[in-house]
Amino acid sequence: MRRLFGLFKAKSGIKVGDIMTRNFVSVNPNTNLVECAREMMKKRVGSLILKEGQKLVGILTEKDIIWAMTKKGAKSLNKIKAGDIASKKIATIKPSSDLYEALERMKKLKFRRLPVTVDGNVIGMLTLKDVLRIEPSLFSDINKVEQIREESEKLSRMKGEKWVKDGVCEECGNFDILYKIDNRLMCLACKEAM
Repeated sequence: MRRLFGLFKAKSGIKVGDIMTRNFVSVNPNTNLVECAREMMKKRVGSLILKEGQKLVGILTEKDIIWAMTKKGAKSLNKIKAGDIASKKIATIKPSSDLYEALERMKKLKFRRLPVTVDGNVIGMLTLKDVLRIEPSLFSDINKVEQIREESEKLSRMKGEKWVKDGVCEECGNFDILYKIDNRLMCLACKEAM
């Protein structure tokens, strides 16, 4: 999904308010983590907006709950309040902002979602899924970019290494191009599996 960010090169002409999710899921910061997890499961979302009245006070994600489980233990989740562990570093976007600006902010901050606010009041949520919903062709573009990235990573790992010869891999026994690894001749698949 992170390759989505580079696909818009200029202003898109699409406003955040036009594609944001208006029916976002929110809870009070005093809600315990067990109830938050149930709400996420029930509504099939990966994050909850924490708000007091209409004011945005935090975002709770699945990762936050998993962190609490590993640090505090699963049995104490009903004692931990969402506001105690939710992200306080909240980046927001205005509904009048261009989609390009929103994607740039998400990329810079490495966020997959942005609350949409007006004067501190939360009115919606913009997620990468919202972007893909309006432009489904981006999904195939993302896959192509991801395949190119994977291939370039493989090539960079192999940089400086040279294949030795064709032959039988000493690890799996398949006939392939062989590389010398730790004084053994291995095919690329076995080399990468190490």
